[in-house]
Amino acid sequence: MTTVSSPLAGQVIGLAAVPDPVFSGAMVGPGTAVDPVREPGEVVAPVDGVIVSLHPHAFVVVDSEGHGVLTHLGIDTVQLNGEGFELLVSKGDAVVRGQGIVRWDPAAVEAAGKSPICPVVALEATEEALVDVVDGGDVQAGDTLFNWK
Repeated sequence: MTTVSSPLAGQVIGLAAVPDPVFSGAMVGPGTAVDPVREPGEVVAPVDGVIVSLHPHAFVVVDSEGHGVLTHLGIDTVQLNGEGFELLVSKGDAVVRGQGIVRWDPAAVEAAGKSPICPVVALEATEEALVDVVDGGDVQAGDTLFNWK
């Protein structure tokens, strides 16, 4: 069982509320989403593992069980070309849950006309593989979002 924790503080809204049909329709995979607090800070690793994909606006950590967890920082933020995002690790790095991956400012993302909502998705998982999925309420970085069995 992989416990996936929140990569940042905010309000959990669930995937269905993400303003992007690819995420809200769970086409990327099942999971949940966090509407972040509007202050600059670090987005942290949701699991222990290896960074297999790393962009300013998104990263994937694969744990020892082969579970890949995508954290996507905002919606359509790829259009910002990395502006306002600072990478704190490199692709291929081993990371531990709670370790800073990207530094960003959700308020600046919002000011640039993009949604700062962050989907946290279990890649190549079925809906049934996830249990105890949180889809509402306040969350701190490190709080459990869902378990992947």
